[in-house]
Amino acid sequence: ITGCSTGYYRNKADKEVYDILSSKELRLFGSTNGFSVDTKYSHRDPLDIPAEELIEGRKLDGTNVTLNLVQALDLAVANNRSYQSRKEKLYLTALTLTLRRHDFAKKPLGQLAGGLVRESDTDLKGKIGDNEFGFKQAFQTGGAISLNLANDMVRFFTGDPRRSITTVISANLTQPILRGSSADVVAENLTQAERNVIYAIRDFALFQQTFSVEIVTDYFRLLQGQDEVRNSYNNYVRLVKTVEQAEAFYAAERMKLFQVDQAKQQRLSGRSSYIRAVQKYQAELDEFKKELEIPVGVHLNIDASSLEELQEIGLQLVRLPDRLGYEMAITNKFDIINEIDRFEDSKRKIKVAADALRANLTLLAGASLENDATDYANFDPGNYKASVGLELDLPFDRKSERNTYRARLIEFERQLRSLTLTLDDAREAVREDLRELEQLRQNHEIQTAALVLANKRVEVTPELFRAGKAQIRDLLEAQDAQLSAQNAVTAVLVDYLAARLKFLVDIGVLNRDEDQWWLKNGQLLGTDPSPSAPDAEADIDGILTPEQVFEGRLAQETK
Repeated sequence: ITGCSTGYYRNKADKEVYDILSSKELRLFGSTNGFSVDTKYSHRDPLDIPAEELIEGRKLDGTNVTLNLVQALDLAVANNRSYQSRKEKLYLTALTLTLRRHDFAKKPLGQLAGGLVRESDTDLKGKIGDNEFGFKQAFQTGGAISLNLANDMVRFFTGDPRRSITTVISANLTQPILRGSSADVVAENLTQAERNVIYAIRDFALFQQTFSVEIVTDYFRLLQGQDEVRNSYNNYVRLVKTVEQAEAFYAAERMKLFQVDQAKQQRLSGRSSYIRAVQKYQAELDEFKKELEIPVGVHLNIDASSLEELQEIGLQLVRLPDRLGYEMAITNKFDIINEIDRFEDSKRKIKVAADALRANLTLLAGASLENDATDYANFDPGNYKASVGLELDLPFDRKSERNTYRARLIEFERQLRSLTLTLDDAREAVREDLRELEQLRQNHEIQTAALVLANKRVEVTPELFRAGKAQIRDLLEAQDAQLSAQNAVTAVLVDYLAARLKFLVDIGVLNRDEDQWWLKNGQLLGTDPSPSAPDAEADIDGILTPEQVFEGRLAQETK
């Protein structure tokens, strides 16, 4: 009578929502992902979660945590705040659908009322009134039916045994015949709610892809930062030794004082660069901890083996015409598919708005059985009322409906333009991705060749310097060039990884079910293995003339 517990209602809502999501995911993808919005706080009473607990949790300090990339991805999915918010958004979309489905469900009715009544010319009376039990249900044909059992009883409290009971059993039916009689029109809100859940599932699936790519990219950026820290430190150590050597040469009168000062100045610059590299890495590491919801005071160790694997594999080259990439995108990318489906939605809205312009002709039917008696046994079946008729609302005033219809036509054209823009953006994204991948491929060749030359200079220049055939400036420039080339090679390798993963997302073929999927091209066709490292003495191929650029040719076409 007083209602079920809050836990009961919560569990019922969860079951209905999860059933909806599971069934639609199974239909869309052939599998489900065990979706749940529960967190470590979900089964606790909110009143038992003090702010002090959250504050103290962020004070955790000094603990060491070591993560590899797979563990980082798992932790991000479990703890990331944005990821949790997107799951809750999907849940709420499905929760809205449960209400739209309920619009066409059989709804039971139960109402009891009672009180005391005194009028100036009567005795004190107890009244139990407006008691009603029954059900009502709406149909997708626009009609509705209800069945009710109601009574109204008045009992006198002054010793007078008189009492009055009125009991009514009634059934009523309404059914539109013209306006609002089509199932497509009446159930439009339900249809849209069903489709909104499909859109939300696709949006979440696309978010999962982009989120995973972001975590992988951030992880490799941290490894890139570690590499820069090591390179900067090694460069600073070399500069310290160079200064010591320069001072020894100056003491032996083999070097001018200004050259010693050059070496010292470069050493200071190297020390500053190392400090900046350390600070940059620590700042990025703290941001990564926040992504995984790890207290920033925790010492996080990042497993560097993933970068070694990437360096061993090299570039996963992409050879794909942009037209084929575009065709793959409009077939597989979830946000594009959603936009195409929303274009179809806008057509249905026009049909619904047009239906509202019609005359409203409604069939009305009802029957009731009523009796005044002291008990239900005295009902007279012959004491009934029945009615049937038509109600016509002529379409004389349809100004609001007219405006809505015209607005729906405009919204359709807006959606049409939005779809064409989405398609243009999709092809532009594919073309831009391919251009960036090609630019990074060429840059990788250039930087690799530059590193080969820089390493040679670092090997040769010290010997020339000791032999008096090179200046201190030549030695410092060689060391600086090596540091820049080392950092550039790692940077472009990570940049290419990020660009390639973005491209896989943009054409809708990223497969996160594969082991180490970030090192693979998934379902992508038309790929070539990474070429061997270029010879530093060889010309870098793939360079276009300005005329070829203006003609719209790609660098890979010249190969």
